[in-house]
Amino acid sequence: AGSKLREVFDKINNLLSGKPVQTEGQTVSVTQHPQGLEFVCYKLAEKFVRHGEGEVSFHRDSAFPIAVVLSGIWELHPRVGDIFLAHLHKKCPYSVPFYPARKDGTSMEEYQRMLGYEVHDSKVEEQDHFLKRMSGMIRLYAAIIQLRWPYGNKQGVHPHGLSYGWRWLAQMLNLEPLADVTAMLLLDFLEVCGNALMKQYGIQFWKTMFFIQKSYIPRIEAVTSSGQMGCLSRLKNFVQKCLQAEEIPLPKGILTPSFWRT
Repeated sequence: AGSKLREVFDKINNLLSGKPVQTEGQTVSVTQHPQGLEFVCYKLAEKFVRHGEGEVSFHRDSAFPIAVVLSGIWELHPRVGDIFLAHLHKKCPYSVPFYPARKDGTSMEEYQRMLGYEVHDSKVEEQDHFLKRMSGMIRLYAAIIQLRWPYGNKQGVHPHGLSYGWRWLAQMLNLEPLADVTAMLLLDFLEVCGNALMKQYGIQFWKTMFFIQKSYIPRIEAVTSSGQMGCLSRLKNFVQKCLQAEEIPLPKGILTPSFWRT
């Protein structure tokens, strides 16, 4: 409910503003320790990224309520946004976007960590689990860039708005595609913020969609084995449908004005 989200936002904002906040039966304040505020910014940013790789990867629609709270907090407390991006880029280098190259002397285990895989006791997580986590983080990022906290200062600019999404998409299409990963990330990104980008960039956006269909999808196909075609097929269908309809559908789970009356 919108009212519940406002409660969450107010509590986080009060904590970061140095006001005492009630939690689990005790009162806490960042003023209780010289590094209190820095610690809270760090842990809060980390927790938002965890929501992306956990909550959003399983419940895709949850990207929007989480993102709208972070967007509002970012506007009022830029430090949280900066640290959020640092955590996000470390956990999901594709959010930069960046595909780390393996350097001489880097162990395979270390390289897999650089690519975003979780490695425990020399065991690498399964590909499906890895892709799900990356998908959740990209969907959260794509939701953040288009959302504003509705009760904030409308005059100010979005601290990390659609221009960053446009840049992400352009940089992504300049990278050599990776099997599995690239198709999934592009589809997630376009499903979540394609509609917002279309409204903002118009004809330039449609030129990009046409480029994806004619030039970039064949390049993804060239590096994709027959067993990895699932996500690529979904990306192909999505792009084709959008180009035929000359419309990108609104993302499922987007917060409507009526949501804030609940």
